[in-house]
Amino acid sequence: MIQPLSPALEQQIIDVEEQLRLAMLTSDVPALDQLLADDLVFTSHLGQIMTKQDDLAFHQSGLCRFQAIEYLERRIQPLGERVIVCLRVQWTGFYGENPFQDNLRFTRLWQRSPQDLWQVIVGHSSVVQSHAP
Repeated sequence: MIQPLSPALEQQIIDVEEQLRLAMLTSDVPALDQLLADDLVFTSHLGQIMTKQDDLAFHQSGLCRFQAIEYLERRIQPLGERVIVCLRVQWTGFYGENPFQDNLRFTRLWQRSPQDLWQVIVGHSSVVQSHAP
């Protein structure tokens, strides 16, 4: 049975998702450090398994510079004490000197830390394939 999503919980998750979007957009490593669980497991759209330290190092490197991260779709589903968020994201930027524009789907599992902060514990992304008419 699907649990109902309370307006208060929905707003909390919308808020932390926006914090995460802005932290990624600006490579705000201290903010990312708070939003990502220490034991994060993330599978990228390239099939790489990344830890929190991998993600923070990626943002610290400056290799990837986002110009825009736009959420096109969002679904929030409570799961006991955790929350699943499914997103469709359009992002643009530069990887090194090469421009990129990707349409991705993300699935994130949020849980509360011992300090009562929402943090991503598991994430996955995949490329949305465009289909010609």
